[in-house]
Amino acid sequence: MSSEKKALILTDGTESIQSAAAAIADALTGYKTEVCPGETFAGTDILPAEIFFIGCEKTHPASFVYLAEMLAHINLADRSCGIFSTNEKTIVWLETIVKDCEASLGEPLLIDGEVKAPAVKKWVKGILK
Repeated sequence: MSSEKKALILTDGTESIQSAAAAIADALTGYKTEVCPGETFAGTDILPAEIFFIGCEKTHPASFVYLAEMLAHINLADRSCGIFSTNEKTIVWLETIVKDCEASLGEPLLIDGEVKAPAVKKWVKGILK
């Protein structure tokens, strides 16, 4: 039986969010990390993950309809969650959809311009606490 920790990064598939997801995955040492676009997300993807991250550029992306609905009906109180975006309004929306699942939400990551690996690594450590 594998004792490897699992992490899931859900994205809207946009270039900037994919870049951030890659930096997050690199920072998650000791985790088997899956990056999953919203279009292919299934509820069972999140169940084995001990930690998960959600990122998108704009509020209400079509690829996140199922995710938002599922988070409203599942209890993830024992999981840590990090949200990230290039837009402050989207950060607020992501906080709203994660609230009902009761995951431990860390400080959000607002990406302003180029994704900087050291800043992402520091942010990920804050989510892992």
